[in-house]
Amino acid sequence: TWHPSTRPESLDLSDNPTWRGLQIVDTVDGGPEDTTGIVEFRATYREPGGGVGVQEERSRFVREDGRWFYVDGDVS
Repeated sequence: TWHPSTRPESLDLSDNPTWRGLQIVDTVDGGPEDTTGIVEFRATYREPGGGVGVQEERSRFVREDGRWFYVDGDVS
């Protein structure tokens, strides 16, 4: 779930790719006693036109009321 402080009002998902795989590269914090965490991942996808791609991101999360929320991330 996207954190309300950074969630956009709307998203255009008309050209959304088909996600094919997810590899977790690294994690920082995010354990049972933590209120923040970082997940670095590599996701593979197929584009609507047939091409393939990879998205690499280091994402920041925050825990509020026992739930984790995506805050933002650095895409490379």
